[in-house]
Amino acid sequence: MLKKILDWFSNDLAIDLGTANCLVYAKDKGIIVDEPSVVAVHQGYRGQQKVLAVGKEAKEMLGRTPGSIQAIRPMRDGVIADFEVTQAMLRYFIQKSMTGSKLVKPRIIICIPFGITQVEKRAVKESAEQAGVREVYLIEEPMAAAIGAGLPITNPSGNMIVDIGGGTTEVAVISLGGIVFSKSERVAGDKFDEAIANYIKKKYSLLIGERTSEQIKISIGNAYPWDDEIKTYEVKGRDLIAGAPKTIEVTSDEIRDALADPISEVVEAIKIALEKTPPELAADIVDNGIILAGGGSLLANLDILIKEKTGLPVSLTEDPLTCVVRGCGECLESISLLKQVTIT
Repeated sequence: MLKKILDWFSNDLAIDLGTANCLVYAKDKGIIVDEPSVVAVHQGYRGQQKVLAVGKEAKEMLGRTPGSIQAIRPMRDGVIADFEVTQAMLRYFIQKSMTGSKLVKPRIIICIPFGITQVEKRAVKESAEQAGVREVYLIEEPMAAAIGAGLPITNPSGNMIVDIGGGTTEVAVISLGGIVFSKSERVAGDKFDEAIANYIKKKYSLLIGERTSEQIKISIGNAYPWDDEIKTYEVKGRDLIAGAPKTIEVTSDEIRDALADPISEVVEAIKIALEKTPPELAADIVDNGIILAGGGSLLANLDILIKEKTGLPVSLTEDPLTCVVRGCGECLESISLLKQVTIT
Protein backbone atom coordinates (compact mmCIF):
# COMPACT_ATOMS: atom_id res chain seq x y z
CA MET A 1 0.00 0.00 0.00
CA LEU A 2 2.81 2.43 0.97
CA LYS A 3 4.57 1.65 -2.34
CA LYS A 4 1.40 2.57 -4.29
CA ILE A 5 1.13 5.86 -2.38
CA LEU A 6 4.80 6.65 -3.11
CA ASP A 7 4.26 5.82 -6.80
CA TRP A 8 1.26 8.18 -6.87
CA PHE A 9 3.28 11.19 -5.60
CA SER A 10 6.54 10.29 -7.31
CA ASN A 11 7.94 12.46 -10.14
CA ASP A 12 9.06 9.54 -12.31
CA LEU A 13 11.67 10.37 -14.95
CA ALA A 14 13.32 8.70 -17.94
CA ILE A 15 16.85 9.87 -18.76
CA ASP A 16 18.87 9.46 -21.92
CA LEU A 17 22.30 10.08 -20.41
CA GLY A 18 24.09 10.61 -23.70
CA THR A 19 27.69 11.43 -24.49
CA ALA A 20 26.66 14.62 -26.33
CA ASN A 21 23.24 15.49 -24.84
CA CYS A 22 21.17 14.65 -21.79
CA LEU A 23 17.41 14.40 -22.29
CA VAL A 24 14.84 13.98 -19.53
CA TYR A 25 11.28 12.74 -20.03
CA ALA A 26 8.74 13.24 -17.22
CA LYS A 27 5.73 10.99 -16.81
CA ASP A 28 2.57 12.57 -18.30
CA LYS A 29 4.56 15.63 -19.47
CA GLY A 30 6.95 14.46 -22.17
CA ILE A 31 10.49 15.80 -22.75
CA ILE A 32 11.23 18.58 -20.27
CA VAL A 33 15.05 18.83 -20.46
CA ASP A 34 17.30 18.71 -23.54
CA GLU A 35 20.78 20.02 -22.76
CA PRO A 36 24.42 19.22 -23.64
CA SER A 37 26.22 16.74 -21.35
CA VAL A 38 28.81 19.31 -20.27
CA VAL A 39 29.74 20.52 -16.77
CA ALA A 40 31.95 23.53 -15.97
CA VAL A 41 33.90 23.07 -12.73
CA HIS A 42 36.23 25.37 -10.79
CA GLN A 43 39.37 23.71 -9.42
CA GLY A 44 39.49 25.24 -5.98
CA TYR A 45 41.71 25.00 -2.92
CA ARG A 46 43.40 21.57 -2.49
CA GLY A 47 41.90 20.33 -5.74
CA GLN A 48 38.28 20.61 -4.55
CA GLN A 49 35.85 20.93 -7.45
CA LYS A 50 32.97 23.39 -7.46
CA VAL A 51 30.32 23.07 -10.18
CA LEU A 52 29.80 26.44 -11.90
CA ALA A 53 27.47 25.55 -14.77
CA VAL A 54 25.75 22.56 -16.36
CA GLY A 55 24.33 22.00 -19.84
CA LYS A 56 23.98 24.83 -22.40
CA GLU A 57 25.75 27.39 -20.23
CA ALA A 58 28.70 25.02 -19.67
CA LYS A 59 28.93 24.11 -23.39
CA GLU A 60 29.38 27.80 -24.23
CA MET A 61 32.57 27.63 -22.12
CA LEU A 62 34.14 24.68 -24.03
CA GLY A 63 37.63 25.69 -25.19
CA ARG A 64 37.25 29.19 -23.70
CA THR A 65 37.97 28.73 -19.99
CA PRO A 66 40.84 30.12 -17.88
CA GLY A 67 43.23 27.72 -16.12
CA SER A 68 41.19 27.37 -12.92
CA ILE A 69 37.94 26.50 -14.76
CA GLN A 70 37.38 23.33 -16.76
CA ALA A 71 34.50 22.51 -19.09
CA ILE A 72 34.22 18.72 -18.75
CA ARG A 73 32.24 16.18 -20.74
CA PRO A 74 31.83 13.48 -18.08
CA MET A 75 30.44 10.87 -20.51
CA ARG A 76 32.86 9.37 -23.02
CA ASP A 77 32.00 6.67 -25.58
CA GLY A 78 28.62 6.20 -23.93
CA VAL A 79 29.99 5.44 -20.46
CA ILE A 80 30.93 7.45 -17.38
CA ALA A 81 34.46 8.85 -17.58
CA ASP A 82 34.19 11.11 -14.50
CA PHE A 83 32.02 9.67 -11.73
CA GLU A 84 31.77 12.77 -9.48
CA VAL A 85 31.02 15.19 -12.30
CA THR A 86 28.38 12.81 -13.78
CA GLN A 87 26.75 12.65 -10.36
CA ALA A 88 26.65 16.46 -10.14
CA MET A 89 25.20 16.65 -13.66
CA LEU A 90 22.52 14.04 -12.90
CA ARG A 91 21.59 15.80 -9.67
CA TYR A 92 21.23 19.10 -11.55
CA PHE A 93 18.99 17.59 -14.26
CA ILE A 94 16.88 15.62 -11.75
CA GLN A 95 16.32 18.71 -9.57
CA LYS A 96 15.52 20.82 -12.64
CA SER A 97 12.96 18.21 -13.75
CA MET A 98 11.20 17.77 -10.41
CA THR A 99 8.00 19.70 -9.94
CA GLY A 100 5.36 19.52 -7.25
CA SER A 101 6.12 17.41 -4.16
CA LYS A 102 9.82 16.88 -3.54
CA LEU A 103 9.22 14.78 -0.44
CA VAL A 104 9.05 11.58 -2.49
CA LYS A 105 12.22 10.71 -4.38
CA PRO A 106 11.63 9.86 -8.04
CA ARG A 107 12.02 6.53 -9.83
CA ILE A 108 14.13 6.86 -12.93
CA ILE A 109 14.90 4.85 -16.05
CA ILE A 110 18.34 5.38 -17.60
CA CYS A 111 19.50 4.26 -21.05
CA ILE A 112 22.85 2.51 -21.33
CA PRO A 113 24.78 1.25 -24.39
CA PHE A 114 24.41 -2.45 -25.18
CA GLY A 115 27.31 -4.59 -24.00
CA ILE A 116 28.78 -2.30 -21.34
CA THR A 117 30.45 -4.06 -18.40
CA GLN A 118 28.86 -4.77 -15.01
CA VAL A 119 31.26 -2.21 -13.48
CA GLU A 120 30.03 0.47 -15.91
CA LYS A 121 26.39 -0.46 -15.20
CA ARG A 122 27.03 -0.17 -11.48
CA ALA A 123 28.66 3.25 -11.99
CA VAL A 124 25.53 4.53 -13.76
CA LYS A 125 23.22 3.12 -11.05
CA GLU A 126 25.33 4.50 -8.20
CA SER A 127 25.56 7.94 -9.84
CA ALA A 128 21.77 8.12 -10.02
CA GLU A 129 21.29 6.82 -6.47
CA GLN A 130 23.81 9.35 -5.10
CA ALA A 131 22.00 12.09 -7.03
CA GLY A 132 18.90 11.31 -4.93
CA VAL A 133 16.48 8.86 -6.51
CA ARG A 134 14.35 6.07 -5.06
CA GLU A 135 14.69 3.36 -7.70
CA VAL A 136 16.85 3.03 -10.82
CA TYR A 137 15.96 0.92 -13.87
CA LEU A 138 18.36 0.38 -16.76
CA ILE A 139 17.31 -0.10 -20.40
CA GLU A 140 19.62 -0.84 -23.30
CA GLU A 141 19.75 2.00 -25.82
CA PRO A 142 18.84 -0.03 -28.94
CA MET A 143 15.70 -1.33 -27.21
CA ALA A 144 14.69 2.18 -26.09
CA ALA A 145 15.36 3.51 -29.62
CA ALA A 146 13.23 0.74 -31.16
CA ILE A 147 10.33 1.53 -28.79
CA GLY A 148 10.71 5.27 -29.51
CA ALA A 149 10.73 4.58 -33.26
CA GLY A 150 7.40 2.77 -32.89
CA LEU A 151 8.73 -0.63 -33.99
CA PRO A 152 6.59 -3.67 -33.06
CA ILE A 153 9.24 -5.04 -30.66
CA THR A 154 7.00 -7.72 -29.12
CA ASN A 155 6.06 -9.28 -32.48
CA PRO A 156 7.85 -12.39 -33.80
CA SER A 157 9.40 -10.41 -36.65
CA GLY A 158 12.89 -9.03 -37.11
CA ASN A 159 13.48 -5.28 -36.88
CA MET A 160 16.89 -3.64 -37.25
CA ILE A 161 17.60 -0.37 -35.47
CA VAL A 162 20.83 1.62 -35.86
CA ASP A 163 21.22 4.23 -33.11
CA ILE A 164 24.09 6.62 -33.90
CA GLY A 165 24.65 8.79 -30.85
CA GLY A 166 27.52 10.99 -29.71
CA GLY A 167 29.77 8.28 -28.28
CA THR A 168 28.48 4.95 -29.62
CA THR A 169 26.72 3.42 -32.60
CA GLU A 170 24.35 0.66 -31.54
CA VAL A 171 23.21 -1.79 -34.20
CA ALA A 172 20.55 -4.24 -33.01
CA VAL A 173 18.12 -6.82 -34.37
CA ILE A 174 15.03 -7.03 -32.17
CA SER A 175 12.31 -9.69 -32.05
CA LEU A 176 9.79 -10.91 -29.42
CA GLY A 177 10.70 -8.14 -26.97
CA GLY A 178 14.41 -9.03 -26.86
CA ILE A 179 17.68 -8.21 -28.60
CA VAL A 180 18.59 -11.16 -30.85
CA PHE A 181 21.91 -9.68 -31.94
CA SER A 182 23.58 -6.38 -31.16
CA LYS A 183 26.87 -4.73 -31.99
CA SER A 184 28.12 -1.64 -30.21
CA GLU A 185 30.87 0.43 -31.85
CA ARG A 186 32.52 3.34 -30.08
CA VAL A 187 32.40 5.34 -33.29
CA ALA A 188 29.69 8.01 -33.61
CA GLY A 189 29.17 11.78 -33.62
CA ASP A 190 32.25 12.58 -31.51
CA LYS A 191 34.50 10.56 -33.81
CA PHE A 192 33.01 12.42 -36.80
CA ASP A 193 33.98 15.75 -35.15
CA GLU A 194 37.44 14.41 -34.34
CA ALA A 195 37.97 13.25 -37.94
CA ILE A 196 37.07 16.74 -39.26
CA ALA A 197 39.46 18.46 -36.80
CA ASN A 198 42.29 16.05 -37.71
CA TYR A 199 41.72 16.52 -41.46
CA ILE A 200 41.88 20.32 -41.18
CA LYS A 201 44.94 20.11 -38.93
CA LYS A 202 46.74 17.80 -41.38
CA LYS A 203 45.77 19.54 -44.63
CA TYR A 204 45.77 23.20 -43.59
CA SER A 205 47.95 23.19 -40.41
CA LEU A 206 44.99 24.82 -38.68
CA LEU A 207 43.93 23.95 -35.15
CA ILE A 208 40.19 24.08 -34.44
CA GLY A 209 38.14 23.29 -31.34
CA GLU A 210 35.36 20.76 -30.64
CA ARG A 211 32.55 23.23 -31.17
CA THR A 212 33.94 24.43 -34.53
CA SER A 213 34.30 20.89 -35.92
CA GLU A 214 30.74 20.12 -34.77
CA GLN A 215 29.46 23.25 -36.56
CA ILE A 216 31.26 22.20 -39.77
CA LYS A 217 29.67 18.72 -39.54
CA ILE A 218 26.17 20.16 -39.06
CA SER A 219 26.56 22.78 -41.81
CA ILE A 220 28.28 20.93 -44.66
CA GLY A 221 29.03 17.41 -43.37
CA ASN A 222 27.78 14.65 -45.67
CA ALA A 223 28.25 10.93 -46.31
CA TYR A 224 27.27 10.84 -49.97
CA PRO A 225 27.61 13.48 -52.75
CA TRP A 226 24.88 16.06 -53.29
CA ASP A 227 23.57 16.60 -56.83
CA ASP A 228 26.57 18.44 -58.32
CA GLU A 229 26.28 20.98 -55.50
CA ILE A 230 29.40 21.85 -53.51
CA LYS A 231 28.82 23.70 -50.25
CA THR A 232 31.51 25.76 -48.49
CA TYR A 233 32.15 26.82 -44.90
CA GLU A 234 34.46 29.49 -43.47
CA VAL A 235 36.64 28.00 -40.72
CA LYS A 236 38.47 30.10 -38.13
CA GLY A 237 41.26 28.61 -36.04
CA ARG A 238 44.92 28.92 -35.05
CA ASP A 239 47.66 28.52 -37.63
CA LEU A 240 50.07 25.88 -36.30
CA ILE A 241 53.01 27.31 -38.28
CA ALA A 242 52.61 31.06 -37.70
CA GLY A 243 50.78 30.71 -34.37
CA ALA A 244 48.33 33.46 -35.35
CA PRO A 245 44.55 33.22 -35.95
CA LYS A 246 43.67 32.31 -39.53
CA THR A 247 40.55 31.80 -41.69
CA ILE A 248 40.21 29.19 -44.43
CA GLU A 249 37.35 27.86 -46.56
CA VAL A 250 36.53 24.15 -46.75
CA THR A 251 34.14 22.37 -49.11
CA SER A 252 31.53 19.68 -48.52
CA ASP A 253 33.61 17.29 -50.70
CA GLU A 254 36.60 17.71 -48.36
CA ILE A 255 34.46 17.06 -45.29
CA ARG A 256 33.05 13.91 -46.91
CA ASP A 257 36.65 12.70 -47.41
CA ALA A 258 37.43 13.55 -43.77
CA LEU A 259 34.44 11.51 -42.57
CA ALA A 260 35.08 8.49 -44.81
CA ASP A 261 36.90 6.36 -42.18
CA PRO A 262 34.49 6.66 -39.23
CA ILE A 263 31.48 6.28 -41.54
CA SER A 264 32.93 3.11 -43.08
CA GLU A 265 33.25 1.69 -39.51
CA VAL A 266 29.54 2.37 -38.92
CA VAL A 267 28.62 0.69 -42.24
CA GLU A 268 30.87 -2.28 -41.39
CA ALA A 269 29.10 -2.72 -38.02
CA ILE A 270 25.74 -2.83 -39.87
CA LYS A 271 27.07 -5.42 -42.34
CA ILE A 272 28.41 -7.63 -39.50
CA ALA A 273 25.00 -7.46 -37.75
CA LEU A 274 23.26 -8.48 -40.97
CA GLU A 275 25.66 -11.43 -41.41
CA LYS A 276 25.00 -12.65 -37.86
CA THR A 277 21.21 -12.33 -38.07
CA PRO A 278 19.29 -15.64 -38.23
CA PRO A 279 17.90 -16.27 -41.78
CA GLU A 280 14.21 -15.95 -40.79
CA LEU A 281 14.80 -12.56 -39.20
CA ALA A 282 17.05 -11.47 -42.08
CA ALA A 283 14.11 -12.06 -44.43
CA ASP A 284 11.98 -9.73 -42.26
CA ILE A 285 14.68 -7.02 -42.40
CA VAL A 286 14.60 -7.18 -46.21
CA ASP A 287 10.88 -6.27 -45.97
CA ASN A 288 11.03 -3.87 -43.01
CA GLY A 289 14.37 -2.22 -43.84
CA ILE A 290 16.86 -0.54 -41.49
CA ILE A 291 15.68 2.22 -39.16
CA LEU A 292 18.15 4.99 -38.23
CA ALA A 293 17.94 6.88 -34.92
CA GLY A 294 20.18 9.15 -32.84
CA GLY A 295 21.70 12.55 -33.58
CA GLY A 296 24.52 11.06 -35.70
CA SER A 297 21.98 9.71 -38.20
CA LEU A 298 21.14 13.33 -39.15
CA LEU A 299 24.42 13.56 -41.09
CA ALA A 300 23.37 14.49 -44.63
CA ASN A 301 22.87 11.56 -47.03
CA LEU A 302 24.01 8.92 -44.52
CA ASP A 303 20.79 6.98 -45.17
CA ILE A 304 21.55 7.02 -48.94
CA LEU A 305 25.07 5.66 -48.33
CA ILE A 306 23.84 2.83 -46.06
CA LYS A 307 21.15 1.93 -48.62
CA GLU A 308 23.84 1.85 -51.33
CA LYS A 309 26.18 -0.35 -49.27
CA THR A 310 23.59 -2.84 -47.94
CA GLY A 311 21.02 -2.91 -50.74
CA LEU A 312 18.23 -2.61 -48.13
CA PRO A 313 15.59 0.09 -47.63
CA VAL A 314 16.76 2.64 -45.04
CA SER A 315 14.60 5.22 -43.25
CA LEU A 316 15.11 7.81 -40.53
CA THR A 317 12.82 7.67 -37.53
CA GLU A 318 10.76 10.75 -36.69
CA ASP A 319 12.91 13.15 -34.63
CA PRO A 320 16.03 10.92 -34.30
CA LEU A 321 17.54 13.05 -31.49
CA THR A 322 14.72 12.30 -29.04
CA CYS A 323 13.95 8.75 -30.16
CA VAL A 324 15.75 7.00 -27.26
CA VAL A 325 14.29 9.14 -24.48
CA ARG A 326 10.77 8.83 -25.98
CA GLY A 327 11.20 5.03 -25.90
CA CYS A 328 12.20 5.26 -22.24
CA GLY A 329 9.21 7.49 -21.60
CA GLU A 330 6.85 4.87 -23.02
CA CYS A 331 8.28 2.40 -20.51
CA LEU A 332 7.51 4.88 -17.71
CA GLU A 333 3.88 4.95 -18.85
CA SER A 334 3.64 1.14 -19.10
CA ILE A 335 4.90 -0.97 -16.17
CA SER A 336 4.38 -4.23 -18.11
CA LEU A 337 6.63 -2.95 -20.92
CA LEU A 338 9.20 -1.74 -18.37
CA LYS A 339 9.35 -5.20 -16.74
CA GLN A 340 9.84 -6.81 -20.14
CA VAL A 341 12.77 -4.65 -21.32
CA THR A 342 14.58 -3.62 -18.13
CA ILE A 343 17.97 -5.24 -17.40
CA THR A 344 19.85 -5.88 -14.17
